[in-house]
Amino acid sequence: MPERTGHVPPSAPSRRLLLRAALALGTTAAGATLTGCGNTLAQGFTGGAPASARLNFWNPFTGGDGARMVAMEKAYGAGHPGTTLKSSTFVWGNPYYTKLTLATLGDRPPQVAVAHLSKVPTLAEAGLLTELAPEALARHGMTAERFDAKPWAKAHLDGSLYAVPLDTHPFVLYFRTDIAKKAGLLDGSGQLTAIDGPDRFIDALKAAKEVTKNWGGSVAAIKDASTQYRLFLSLYHQLTSSPLVTDQGRRVSIDTGAAEEALAYIRRMTVEEKVLPTGVDSPGAITLLTTGKAGFLMDGVWQVVAVQDAKVAFDMRPFPRIFTDRPYACFADSHALVLPKAPSAKAQRLDTSLEFVRAMLGSSQLWAEGGHVPAWLATQRSAAYKKLVPQSHYAAAADGAVYDPVAWYGGAGSTLQIVVGDAVTSVFTGAKSPRAAAAAMRSRLRKQADTASPV
Repeated sequence: MPERTGHVPPSAPSRRLLLRAALALGTTAAGATLTGCGNTLAQGFTGGAPASARLNFWNPFTGGDGARMVAMEKAYGAGHPGTTLKSSTFVWGNPYYTKLTLATLGDRPPQVAVAHLSKVPTLAEAGLLTELAPEALARHGMTAERFDAKPWAKAHLDGSLYAVPLDTHPFVLYFRTDIAKKAGLLDGSGQLTAIDGPDRFIDALKAAKEVTKNWGGSVAAIKDASTQYRLFLSLYHQLTSSPLVTDQGRRVSIDTGAAEEALAYIRRMTVEEKVLPTGVDSPGAITLLTTGKAGFLMDGVWQVVAVQDAKVAFDMRPFPRIFTDRPYACFADSHALVLPKAPSAKAQRLDTSLEFVRAMLGSSQLWAEGGHVPAWLATQRSAAYKKLVPQSHYAAAADGAVYDPVAWYGGAGSTLQIVVGDAVTSVFTGAKSPRAAAAAMRSRLRKQADTASPV
């Protein structure tokens, strides 16, 4: 099919605009030059195709996710011998988004790129993404009813679609089945007994601690503000629907009472009941689970491969419903595929790009092996996915997904996560009371909200 017309920027961006755009995504253009040059993982999978059928794809995936993405790209290449795919991987986080921003403003973006849905509003507001028309997606079999509703909704801004969701990756609960069995926490069918509710979960952690003689559970407590943020946001939104900030991050709307209650429960698990350690980083928290020194682990689904590699008996389930009076909620984000805005229709290669996006969705089962809950319902509802254990056991967590509030300083690995996460850590380690930490959280959010967006 012919390529469709894309947006043509009015002129080349100035150096000042480039710097402002880079700052909007949390780092500097200089930093992008030093750290965002990345490595090419796969280039020209099909080879021999004419230059007009070349497709550039950028992503921030290394490790297990990177290997799976390469396999997905190779599957695309095998089925599309007329297109030369060049795939490049860059440093995860703000360096990646800065690189993508500068390349787009400099009229040299890739045709397709990966973005977290928590970052899409900022990218779209800055005019860096191509709006995806429903008829264009429909030409390639991508329509709303074929996607999980929550990430599909999050992929929109002001009613317009700017991303195609690939997955949901929530904050979940890992547990050692051997320890749970010894602790009397498994039912007759080997499933974890009811642990929802503030007291039941604490009791489960205590029972596991009796078995391990060390800790009931673990979670990254130091050197990882984002994990502390995810724990807090999961508890906070089980208490209130009020976002931390609103109006594109310009107004602080945090429910301080709910924040204090969530922080008080964290204090109960650590300072009071002492069922969680307060001095471990992310690798240390995982090691406590895999070595049997903790029965539970609270972390993101992306750690599933690391736990599997340890060859221990474990399972997973959604993060517990601690506060049961409101709808279930847990922190989550999603990876999505976006089309950075190109300088011309020829450069955009719309239909070639969407054909690639559709092929990636078709490989969602492979992507799910890394822990991500597929957004593509044909995969999520398939028999093959349901047989994927433990990944399919926490798929319901996607229904309660709560994303970062929209703010130029928010999203994956952002200042917002650090500001909130640092306040949570102060309670986790006993340095501050829940009330003082909630007040500090509001104060630091106010400072961010009062800072004008660089774009």
